Amino acid sequence: MIRRPPRSTLFPYTTLFRSADSNHLETEPGWEVVDMDNSTTQEETATPPLFVPMARTQTPSPLPPGWEERQDANGRTYYVNHIARTTQWDRPTGATPNEEETQLRSLESVQQEFQRRFHISVDETDAHSQHSFDSTPSTGTATPVQGSSPTSSRRQSSANEVIREPDPSNATLDSEGLPRGWTMQVAPNGRVFFIDHNTKNTSWIDPRTGRPSPLPNQNNLPNRRQQEDNLGPLPEGWEERVHTDGRIFFIDHNTRMTQWEDPRLSNPAIAGPAVPYSRDYKRKYEYLKSQLKKPSNVPSKFEIKVRRTSILEDSYRILSNVPRVDVLKTKLWIEFEGEAGLDYGGLSREWFFLLSREMFNPYYGLFEYSATDNYTLQINPFSGMCNEDHLRYFKFIGRVVGMAIYHGKLLDAFFIRPFYKMMLGKPISLKDMESVDSEYYNSLKWILENDPADLDLRFCVDEETFGLMHQRELKPGGAELPVTQENKLEYIELVIHGRFVLRIQPQMSAFMEGFNEIVPLTHIKIFDEHELELLIGGIGMIDVKDWKLNCVYKGDYHPNHIVIQWFWRVVLSFNNEMRARLLQFVTGTSRVPMNGFKELYGSNGPQSFTIEKWGTPNNYPRAHTCFNRLDLPPYESYQELREKLITAVDGADTSGFGGVD
Repeated sequence: MIRRPPRSTLFPYTTLFRSADSNHLETEPGWEVVDMDNSTTQEETATPPLFVPMARTQTPSPLPPGWEERQDANGRTYYVNHIARTTQWDRPTGATPNEEETQLRSLESVQQEFQRRFHISVDETDAHSQHSFDSTPSTGTATPVQGSSPTSSRRQSSANEVIREPDPSNATLDSEGLPRGWTMQVAPNGRVFFIDHNTKNTSWIDPRTGRPSPLPNQNNLPNRRQQEDNLGPLPEGWEERVHTDGRIFFIDHNTRMTQWEDPRLSNPAIAGPAVPYSRDYKRKYEYLKSQLKKPSNVPSKFEIKVRRTSILEDSYRILSNVPRVDVLKTKLWIEFEGEAGLDYGGLSREWFFLLSREMFNPYYGLFEYSATDNYTLQINPFSGMCNEDHLRYFKFIGRVVGMAIYHGKLLDAFFIRPFYKMMLGKPISLKDMESVDSEYYNSLKWILENDPADLDLRFCVDEETFGLMHQRELKPGGAELPVTQENKLEYIELVIHGRFVLRIQPQMSAFMEGFNEIVPLTHIKIFDEHELELLIGGIGMIDVKDWKLNCVYKGDYHPNHIVIQWFWRVVLSFNNEMRARLLQFVTGTSRVPMNGFKELYGSNGPQSFTIEKWGTPNNYPRAHTCFNRLDLPPYESYQELREKLITAVDGADTSGFGGVD
């Protein structure tokens, strides 16, 4: 007897393939199936056998108990852990003695990374104060300074700089009490040094006190250019200078070393106020919070008691059966079964984190990773094969996302750009496809730029479903309607609409139904799709040093090129919101992989963040999201680079500005 599984039960997502039936052969017109047994054949001479030594292949070790190997819709192999109900790309070795302990450590690591993200409403100075300043900067590719005297260090500065004579009006140059044969002068950096004419040596040490002369005010250095940014002071004992070719370098007087890298890159919390951001996302967020008012006639709190081992099923049952949706807008009181604790915000944050990891887990088949990476998500168009109540689950997930925004909490999930645009009701453009399916994007872009008449296209597309190909018309009678130069724009729009909207329309409608019950759509339309990603997933503390370390340069650019130095100085001057938007501009998402920038993915697999020389100073920077590449023109000044980079990031989706290809 076969028992029917109960409703509202999630099962792992399995891709099915139909084997070919050799008894039913179809032939194309002009071809004929020939029976070789009955046909006349010519006698052929047998070819002498060729013996090739067989290579010894290593048989992969068997999977540990409870594991299964599968392939996703894009042909990528992944592994399912039925014990922990997780999926992963790496093949498990089975060498770990305690798999549960390994999973726990991985979850703790992810949760720690999640705790570092914050809402824009949090004062950044408070967030930065949690990090201690490392007073010992990294020397990077340092070059030793020959001696500590100002004469030797002056060799690293500009050639037209000369030692200035003491200014009589400067009260700090008090030569009284100097030993016989000693004088005082001011170095090009404004620091006082001492000359011993007896031994013909120079020194920073004051012979009267035995202490070095104080460092000058870094904001008033004679050889320092006017600052367009405010990065805060350099670490103690550091000095900034300008090379003869205009590049900025730094001197560490503590270790007597010089380097090109700004030592403030080693500081996880850059000192000084953040650069104001023109889009003013914080004001939008504050306006949204002012519009989300607590309803009347609801209890003072709503209790949610769940088990950690079945947090998705328990939460689904509770939130789907509330008598009034408004009770979800009151204070949440989370309790984990078997654990004693009072929820003053911490348990709610943990509940949203753990629940989001389960809701968006590809193991359940409701969502899947995009075709280009393994950390951005999209709705699985075949989610109905996983659970017949999948639309109810999507409505439940929409409620949870709305609750997270309403209560100011974050979810551990990042989606492809078209998903956020669909939430906002905005049309999906061709450039949105680049970060999702680069091959499809390149094909449509070619059609856009060329005459498609020779391709003999029709208003229909071939789609593959579990190994079977079928044809779908883009409009009624599309199979007989050719694509021409006149109607190719309509064809491209219909292809994009079918690729992103039609395939998942029931799931997206259910999701938005649950979301709008908590947060009305009119309230979030003040955000764009990039800001909506930050609203749901938060803003992470982006490590600029790791970003720079894992960057690749092309063209004539290299790490010490002056334009590249300006670029990283601009990034360093940005606050976290603007850094996240720059990352979105180039890669399509603000999320950094778990192990840092070294694990960035592109359309062809692992793809480092790349900066390539392109265009002229009259051009704006442009991005290729499928390759994580920024095309950066060779600008002639720091200020010009900064202004055009901000304009490109801010105006990437405005009409008439093509910042992203």
